[in-house]
Amino acid sequence: MSQRFDFNSTPLQGLYRIEHKPFKDQRGFFSRLFCAEEFKEIGLVKPITQINYTLTKSKGTVRGMHFQYPPHTETKMVTCIQGSVFDVAVDIRKESPTYLQWYAEILSKENQRALYIPDGFAHGFQTLTEGCQLLYLHSEFYTPEAEGALNVTDPQLAIHWPQPIVEISDRDKKHPMVDDKFKGLSIK
Repeated sequence: MSQRFDFNSTPLQGLYRIEHKPFKDQRGFFSRLFCAEEFKEIGLVKPITQINYTLTKSKGTVRGMHFQYPPHTETKMVTCIQGSVFDVAVDIRKESPTYLQWYAEILSKENQRALYIPDGFAHGFQTLTEGCQLLYLHSEFYTPEAEGALNVTDPQLAIHWPQPIVEISDRDKKHPMVDDKFKGLSIK
């Protein structure tokens, strides 16, 4: 049983909402963002190999839906350390009973939640406030030739973004829609 985290399962197997349990006193708080030993409880056995930090300036901006193909699939843990985001994971494991279903959590500085996203999911988010900062822990190095993505406006995914999309990169706009060519990921 974790001392510093509550691991809450979601309708998509292997995807967890993480509640940090900060220690608070008159000075402020201390919160552990990651502990390899405690994360074994939910199946993380890969080492964390990369930590990324992002700033997204404008409210309503969407980034996503990114993933990496095998053998470079990655587990991610996403934490919002400033602002608030609608964080989305799409199950793209072809053997999964929830294939192409999505789940979202609001992550914010205030609620101190994180989303644990296992191998076989695409990930993206929409900013709900100005100046959102996210911290990502990855179990795999970024490998450009293994990069994949789904289109954030794909009607087959039907992601219900809570705000109008005011900004999105040209690259993300051009990601493909799910069609007969997309076979999902085989995760072993």
